[in-house]
Formats: sequence, structure tokens, C-alpha cells
Amino acid sequence: MPVHPPEQMVALPLLEREPELAAAARAVDALCGATPSGGVLVYRGAAGLGKTALLSEVRRLAAGRCAVWAARGGESLTSVPFHVVRQLLQPALVVAESPDGPGEHAEDGGRDAYGAAAGLLGERYEIVGPALGILPPGDHPADPQGVRDGLDAFVERLAGVHGPLLLTVDDAQWADLETLAWLASFARRPGRALPVLVVVGYRTEEAVGEAEEHLRTLGAAARLLVTLRELTPDATAGLARAALGEHADDPFCREVWEVTGGNAYESVELLAKVRDSAIDPVGTNAGELRALGASARGTGLIARLEELGTATTRFAWAAAILGTDISLDLTISLAGMSDEEAAECAQRLRAARILVGSDPLEFVHPLIAGAVYRAIPPAVRAAMHGLAAWAVSRSGRGAAAAAPHLLEVHPDGDPELVEQLREAAAEHLAVGAPDAARRCLERALAEPPLSTVRGPLLYELGCSTLLTSPATTVGHLRAALDTPHLDDALRVDVVFRLAQALTHNNQTGDAAHVVATEAARTEDGPSRMRLHAAHFLWEGVQAIEEDGPDRSRRLARTVAPLSGRDNTERVLLMLRAFDGTARGESAEEVVQIGERALKDGALPPGVGWADPGWGFEPPALLGLSYAFADRLDRAESLFTEALRAFEISGWSGGHLAFAHALVGYVHRRRGRLADAEMYLRESLRLADRVGNGLPMNWDAVCMFIDTLLARGHVEEAGEAAERYAFAPPYSSTIVIPDAPSVRGRLLLALGRKGEAVAELEAAGQALLARGRHSVVMAPWALDLARALADEDPRRAAQLASYARDRAERFGTHTAIGVALCCTASLKEGPERVELLAQAVAHLEASPCAYERAVARVEYGIAAGFHAELSCGLELAESCGADGLAARARLAMESHHAQR
Repeated sequence: MPVHPPEQMVALPLLEREPELAAAARAVDALCGATPSGGVLVYRGAAGLGKTALLSEVRRLAAGRCAVWAARGGESLTSVPFHVVRQLLQPALVVAESPDGPGEHAEDGGRDAYGAAAGLLGERYEIVGPALGILPPGDHPADPQGVRDGLDAFVERLAGVHGPLLLTVDDAQWADLETLAWLASFARRPGRALPVLVVVGYRTEEAVGEAEEHLRTLGAAARLLVTLRELTPDATAGLARAALGEHADDPFCREVWEVTGGNAYESVELLAKVRDSAIDPVGTNAGELRALGASARGTGLIARLEELGTATTRFAWAAAILGTDISLDLTISLAGMSDEEAAECAQRLRAARILVGSDPLEFVHPLIAGAVYRAIPPAVRAAMHGLAAWAVSRSGRGAAAAAPHLLEVHPDGDPELVEQLREAAAEHLAVGAPDAARRCLERALAEPPLSTVRGPLLYELGCSTLLTSPATTVGHLRAALDTPHLDDALRVDVVFRLAQALTHNNQTGDAAHVVATEAARTEDGPSRMRLHAAHFLWEGVQAIEEDGPDRSRRLARTVAPLSGRDNTERVLLMLRAFDGTARGESAEEVVQIGERALKDGALPPGVGWADPGWGFEPPALLGLSYAFADRLDRAESLFTEALRAFEISGWSGGHLAFAHALVGYVHRRRGRLADAEMYLRESLRLADRVGNGLPMNWDAVCMFIDTLLARGHVEEAGEAAERYAFAPPYSSTIVIPDAPSVRGRLLLALGRKGEAVAELEAAGQALLARGRHSVVMAPWALDLARALADEDPRRAAQLASYARDRAERFGTHTAIGVALCCTASLKEGPERVELLAQAVAHLEASPCAYERAVARVEYGIAAGFHAELSCGLELAESCGADGLAARARLAMESHHAQR
């Protein structure tokens, strides 16, 4: 919130800030011009150099020309998620759509705020509403990236309703991390520029840790980044004469500068005291300035506060504990005084230029607030935070609002405090603030909790860091397993989450081991069956395992009698379908197993994409099984459902990135290569926001490179491999399609044949040892046969024969057609033509248009059929296979030349 000086202050000029003001004026003009454009302005510097005044001037320049909303960070409120966002954007929800236009507030005081928000936010209302403070938190954690994306959409719609927007944030070094993360993300958002100007001011010396990182990001995106400096003696003299009159002489003005060091805030305060004290601003009185200046800061300010009396000091302490946007009723409650006494104290503090406003109250300047807060004795400060937490909770503001105070209370083994912090953490998670939840739970752990609560608390703490720090999650969940009194059902949940965290941390082998160990100590029953299913899951998705064939046999025996009567059985059926696919078993049987996993042809409740019980892995493996079995309609339906489920749930990070990759891969399988590339690029963009390293990011990169190779964009595929480090060591989790196979194909395309052969040979050895023979999911044998055709034709023929045999066992037209093309590439003359004719016949019945185009082009070239070449060219062009189309054109030109 903007801070307004006391009424008796006179407006003073902003000296030596002309370049900054000119840049601000240009930015406001651009914002409010015929073709509005926004951007970011950042003013930074030490405390008291005029950042607040600059932001106030920017708002003045924009007043009446556009919608203007302002917010301010508070030193004691940095732990309140989205506190600054709420200050900034909540006013937009009570702006009436009246003839008065933007800036006019509804007469009913915001009666229609919720309706306005629902209209502006649309389907994102339930995702963003809790972060904006207009909806209570939901029952499930919100994805932080989804909330940030929702806020972006909200601001975009506000700009559509109200026109250009000016958003200012003062004291951003004390803004909550969730707000700063959103501002940094908003400043870098791709796409068309919005008519939104964001102006931020912050203290450089107090911006530390993650706050500093976010502010640096804002600065990098800013059209203007200014580091403010102290006023020169000449500017300080100009300020003195503007405040005191032109008769202020040079020695007096010079002493003002010496006392304040050119600090703009301290200069203004000192000059106000000079005027209040009726001191004549001449050199003979300059000696009085140092004593006056000391009373405006530090110990001098505190001494001046104490002179106002014990009750007034206590009231000021209460206000400092509460921070910013200070509620009068909470201040009265915390100070422990009557309304009348509080009114007198507030008036004294206003007269002393310490507080302004009535309800809410504010400190005149953050420097004053900080000085008062730090002057409170530590033990008293901790006790007052405890009282503040009680007062906030009693007022009905909720556990999350009380949490900043609970965090400051000394640990004392209080079970009630532990429960309040757990409740606050749940609210933080539900608004998309896992870091804030983590802080609450860590503090609850330090209380310490009762022994019966320690295990559940560690589980909650582990879950709060799963998306942001899997390694930290692993530590908390292992500790939870080691605690006594852990409920058996919760223990299974802990093990399952631990396995997920280990997998996200690229430790898939450890995930499988943890689940197996727990299953061995669990009695027969639903819990053990669930653990067995989880063990099969994490074993099966390992990139390397000791005895894959044995696991497959165990899984087949386990699944054989199952009908899919509950979700554990359905998950086991999904895993069996994928394992059969990877092993190259009959595609028809794989589909039949997959169908048993569904309920009325759809994913059952509890095993959906966004259901927390099993995660997204089982339905993803089922969908991929359909894709490789040529049931692309079924796969596309499942993957589109994933996209929609994650969007509705507000999961805009790794989950949504993975869903885009899956949809993109279905397009790749269909031969819609341009569409596939579009989805996969979006997947990588979303994944880049989350950060590299997640196992599922490997899938998107691999699918992207595979698609670029199909398009014939070899150089671009090579660049993508370099950019995303697509090379050994690979992820500890399997990659779809097989990563070494795709890299081998890339190396062949780049002309690095020796490296390609080594890569493909290693891929084949690893897959054969696991009993994995799918030539569609892992086409290593096809490419290796072509690579060895000249130097080792016998080995090449063996590989082609193996691939054809496995393709026929799998039984899809795509697999058989592709294998026939490979075999044909090793033959000459009529035999080659016949094999390609068979390949075309199979691929005509396949839904995979790119593979059909390849077969037609090769058949046309081998047989010398112009019509077949023309058909292949048309199909290649419709697929977006530029390289294949170029090959077909070249062959047609050669054919014409020979005629």
C-alpha cells in the first residue's frame, strides 16, 4: 500500500531523479498511448534514497489515464504466501463496471467481487481464487506453476476489461516469495506483449536468497533498471530551500547533507523537524542538526518513541509486530488497551510522524517500522508474536494468517501450536505455496511434536517438498519410516511417496528396492498387494534391472487371474499391458489386457491422471501400449484426457509438460509431424520452466529428436541433442521411445557411423538381456542392420531377420511393414521390389502415415513407378516429412531425366 506523509508535510521536489522520471514518463506514455505497450521498471538502492517517492510519482503520472494498483512488501509478512499479490489485485475485484470507468469502486463495497472474479478467471477460478484470497483453500495441493499461469491469465483479462494497467510494488525485497516468483515469471512470459506496466522498488542490501534471485530476473527483463544514489550537496541544498525557504544559507544546507549523507528520506525527516522546531536555517544554527537527525533513526528514534510514554510505545510495538496494512482491532487486542487509549496512542504516533492512517494503520516509512520492530526485546517480541497468532486465529482469519507469528514463537513442545502449523501448511499447499508449507512444517518439527504425530508430520513435510526438492523429500520420508507409532495405512502411503521421490531424483533402482523391502515385511492383504503393484511399477520403468525376464514372468503370473475388480488390480493390468508391449508380445493380447484395466472403456476413479493415489505413470504406460499396438484413437483419447485433467487441476509444470509430450507422440505415430513438433516444443517449454533433470523430461526430448529426424531436420535434431544433453548417461528411468535407439539413428543421420554402431549395439545388448524385443518402441535392430549393410552384410541380414520375426510376433501392420522395409533395404532387384510391395500393403492398413509414406517412396524408387513416387511424395508432404519429400522429388527428377 502506498504510504502518505502526514498532513503538515509539504510536497518536496524529486531532485537528481530527472532521468528516472523521464524514463517513467515515457513508459507511462507508451502504456497509455494509441497502441499501448507495457514492460517493467525497476528502481533499486539503499533504504531511504527515494524509491517510494519515485513510485508515487509514477502513479501520479498515470492517474486518470489507466487503472493503477499498488502494493508494498512488509518485513514481518514475507512468509505470507501471495500477500503482495492480494494487495495488488484484489482491488480489481471491487471495481464497478460503471460509466465512471476504471478506478471507481462499487457502491456495495465489493458485494459482487466473487462474481466478477469468477467471470474474469473462468475455469481457473478454483485454481487462482485461493491465492487471491477470494476463495477458501481447497482440499488438494495446487501446482505453483498452475497458479502463476492463472494469475497471468487474470491480469491479461483485467487488461482486456480495464485497458492499460499500472502495477507498482514497493519494498519488494520484503514481498513474499510466491509473489516474486509470479512477477519474475510474468515479466518473462512469451507471446504478445500486454498493456501492463510493472514498476518495482527494492532495497539492494536487504534482498537476499531467493528474493534476490527473483528480483535479478525482474531486473534482467526490465526496460529500465536504475540503482539510485545518494543526493549530492547541491541537491540536498535545493531540498532544504524548498522545505525551509530560500533564506536557508550554504553552511546550514551543507550541514544537512553532512548529517544525512545525502539520504533522501533522512533529509526530508530532518528538514521537517527543523521546521517543527522553528530553527532558523542559517549557519549559526547548524550545530543543532546532528541531535535532530539522530532522533529520526536508530536509537534516537526509539528514544523519541519512549518519550511518548509506555502505552504509546506498547501500541507502536503491537503495530510493528503486525507489519503492514495494520488492522486497528488486532493492534488494540495485541497492545491490551481500550479503544479510547488506543486512539490517543495512535494520534501521538501520527503527530510524531511514526504512523499514518487510522484503520488500517501504516508506518510512515519502512525504516521506522524496522527500527521499532528491532527495538522490541527478543523475549517480548516472541511472546507478542504468540499473542498475535492467538488474536489472528480468534478473529477468524485462519491458521495461514496466524502462521507468520507462530513461526516466531520459541519452541516449547506445544501440541496445539504443532496442529495450527500443520493446518497452516495444508492451506499453503492448497494455494500453491509449497515453500511456505515447508517452513511451517519444519517449525512444527522443531517444537517438537508428540511422538505419535512425528511420523505423519514428517510425511506431510516430505510431500510439501516433492515437486521442489525430491532429495529433501527422500530424507523426510525415510525419517518418517523410522518413527514408531506409524499407522500401517499411512506407512504404505509413505513408501509410495518415497518411491516417487526417488524416481524424480533419478534413483529408480532405489525406489524399487524400497517398495520391495516394505512389501516383504507387510502381511497379506490389500496393503501388501498395493506394494507389490508399486514394486512391479518401479522395477519395470528402471532403465537397468538385474533380471527383467524373471520380473516379467512374476508379473504375468500375478496378473493372469485378475479381472480388474479394484484399482490395485487395474494398475497391475496396466503394467502387464506395457510389459507385454516392451517384450514384443502379441499386440492383440496386449490390448485385451489393457481393456480389462478400464471401467466402461475409461480410466476408473482413483487411477485417473490427476488422482494422487497412483500417480500418472500407470495410465501413461497403458496409453503408450495402445499407441504401439496401432490403437492410436484409444491412445489419443487417453492422452488428450491427461492434458485436460492437468489443465483443470492447474498442474502447469512437469505434469502438463509430460501430457503435451504424450499428445505430441501420438501425432508423431500418426504421421502428423508438424503437429507433433508443435506439441513437443510446448512440452519442452513447459519443462524448461520447471527445470531440467526430471526423468519425464527425457521422454519429451527423445520424442522431439525422433520427430525432427522423421521430418528430415537432421541439423536441428543435432542441436536439440546438444542443448538438452541427450547422451549417456541416460535417465535411470526408461525413455520412450528407447533413447539409445533414437540417439543411434541421430548419429547415423549426422554421418557419425562408428559412434552410431557402438550406440545401437549397446542398446541391443541391454534390451535383449531384459527380454525386450519391441521393434516399434526400440528400433535399434532396424537401424543397426542398415548401418552394417556394407561392411557386415551377414550380421545385417541376421538383424533384419530378427526384427521381422519380432514384428510378426507383435502382429501390427506398422511393425511388420517397417521390418519389411528394413529387409528390403538389404536386397536388390525384384526381391527388393517384392518386399517393398508387401510393406506398402501392410502399411496401407496402418494408422501411421509417415511409415506408409517411407514405404511408398522407397517402393516407387525401387520399382521405377512414377505414380507410386508421386503418391509417396504427396503423402510425405502431408505428413510434413520434408527430407522424405525431397528424396521423392529428386527420384522423380531422375526418372524424368532417364525418360
